[in-house]
Amino acid sequence: MSDDAGDGPPAVPADAEALSVRVRGIYTTALTALLHDSTTDGVPTRVVQASEPIRDRFAGDPDERTAGGEAAGQSGATFPVAPADATVTTTGERQGVGISGAPWAVARLRERLAGISRDTLAWHATLPAGAVCQGVVMDDAGGGAVVDCGPASGYLPYANSDDYVEEGDVLRVQVRDPRPPWDDDRPELGTGLVVDAGLVELRRGGTGGTGEAARMAELLPVEVPEGWAPRWDRGADDADLDALEAALSRGVARVETLATATDPDPDEAPGLLATIGATAWCWFGRESRFELDEHRRGVTTTMPGHHRTKATAGAASAAVDFAEAVAGDRFAGGTGERTAGGEAASRSEPEDPFPFAAVTRQFGPREGDRLALHHGKPDGRLISLGRGEVTDYDPGGSVTLRREMSPGGTYDALSAERQAGDVAVTTLKEGRWWYPTVYRADDGSRRGTYVNVCTPVELFPDAARYVDLHVDVVKEADGTVRRVDDDELDTAVDRGHVSEALARKARNVATAVENAL
Repeated sequence: MSDDAGDGPPAVPADAEALSVRVRGIYTTALTALLHDSTTDGVPTRVVQASEPIRDRFAGDPDERTAGGEAAGQSGATFPVAPADATVTTTGERQGVGISGAPWAVARLRERLAGISRDTLAWHATLPAGAVCQGVVMDDAGGGAVVDCGPASGYLPYANSDDYVEEGDVLRVQVRDPRPPWDDDRPELGTGLVVDAGLVELRRGGTGGTGEAARMAELLPVEVPEGWAPRWDRGADDADLDALEAALSRGVARVETLATATDPDPDEAPGLLATIGATAWCWFGRESRFELDEHRRGVTTTMPGHHRTKATAGAASAAVDFAEAVAGDRFAGGTGERTAGGEAASRSEPEDPFPFAAVTRQFGPREGDRLALHHGKPDGRLISLGRGEVTDYDPGGSVTLRREMSPGGTYDALSAERQAGDVAVTTLKEGRWWYPTVYRADDGSRRGTYVNVCTPVELFPDAARYVDLHVDVVKEADGTVRRVDDDELDTAVDRGHVSEALARKARNVATAVENAL
């Protein structure tokens, strides 16, 4: 991943009247409320191609309520069916969003979303969606091949290749599905060329789509390059001719960009040949999810911890939808009861808006479960610190994890050697900006304590997730307390991986922990 945006974001095209964005996934309502009719870096932002539930949710008067207490949202908001300059989509594991599209639009949306909360982190993709690369097949990976694309490697499923491939082959490949940096999977590649222009997709060697849009497209004064065929999105059936023409013209321009991508040359090193857009990633921390709850709550009924619960699992997401549909205005801080002036009636909010006990009792983690430690890094990488057994579960919001350690070497930042029989006992509390791990010998004696300072811990069914903030505090077996890695946090700030606000919080937490130990 790269955070280098050069001397600033790409210039806004002279003919751009607004930044149009398409939003999909579990954060859609909140992000629509945040972005629609807003201004980003001086550019008006418009949400386009909204789904029917979003159109209904934002269409009415915010002082009017449905029978179930739903807010009518932003009064009279309309969402045109028009090509999107960028698309924002929830990532597969629901931890954040990907932004793909025109570089100028992606850069501005990335900046806007990164400002949601201090624990929102954002990165530019090294291999953006639609990029064409010269690649070299490195290895078989079961059902596909690992391909060196220069700045990063990708995965080419054999089903995505026009020909048989083997190690050492030099190929021209395109990024079909970029993957977030915290995902274990490599970006997915294909050997065919595809251009996504919003309402229409152009495929080299493909066949045209069907439907009203395909028939109407024959009337458009846009010449599709030979060998390419347009395939219209279902949403295009609701678009007018101007929108269809704009989308097809954009697609043709991107095809012409790809025409600069030369054929593979065995004498050249792997690398990017052409890009038709940019991709960025935003990871939402716990505070970010609660901030998004507030944006959503201004539009419709929103249970406490809505996005935190939805991020738990697919089944949890469905449960949230059911609960909000049934409970309506019963949720604290929701949109059901109103004063005569339409203001939300005062209700007492829980100290922590996430219903930890209810969610974990239904989905985990619980005592006896196996839980991984997903140790995120500020540059976007995810490191797994292994799995352990949950030996204690507190419905108040914490679990205790026991891991058996392998012998050899020393513990990070501690002078104690790792010996056979050692165990690590980690206490994780939902929402806390730090967590301790106590290393014990086979006889139960303490070998040292390591306190990790991080973004607020989130306890999901399969893993505890957070982003490490570098600075930590250790306590040796003899009681000596030391603070470590302040310099690494300083470097992360200098590189733009950690904001000043987040770094300040990390240092304050480390100071408090150091004083407490």
